[in-house]
Amino acid sequence: MRIRAATTDDLPTMQDIEDATGEPFRTIGMIEIADDEAPSLEQLDEHRRAGRAWVAVDDSDTPIAYLISEEVDGTEHIEQVSVHPNAGRRGIGRQLIETAAEHARRQGLSALTLTTFTEVPWNAPYYARIGFHVVDDDELTPGLRKIRAREAEHGLDRWPRTVMRREL
Repeated sequence: MRIRAATTDDLPTMQDIEDATGEPFRTIGMIEIADDEAPSLEQLDEHRRAGRAWVAVDDSDTPIAYLISEEVDGTEHIEQVSVHPNAGRRGIGRQLIETAAEHARRQGLSALTLTTFTEVPWNAPYYARIGFHVVDDDELTPGLRKIRAREAEHGLDRWPRTVMRREL
């Protein structure tokens, strides 16, 4: 397994990975999350063109996981990190996060941020194990408040959600 920048040809496979990663949410009663649409090809390509889309690939150079991010208020905000369930529990997500962290350091950014479900074992508890901490609502930057508002409009606040941060 290696990590590289995403290419235009990878984008449909990234959507397939996203669809597959929704399935475990079905098993814990989060049907709407399981059924949520993957990012559009245009959205994924926007991250790719900005140099903020990476894929983990297998020996045949086929993506098995991906991460997309954007700069938000001086941090590298992880918009999505998804590992195909068939490739899970091998540290691939962590390696993608480290790739984003390295990119952020090169850009002179201070931290990684993300939003996540607090009660889903492979979400907030996982991120806490790899060095992220919860950001209190009164400490959110304007950009993070905007992201959280957009998520609430999308219905994600039906389940407990939070912002997390890891200093670089």
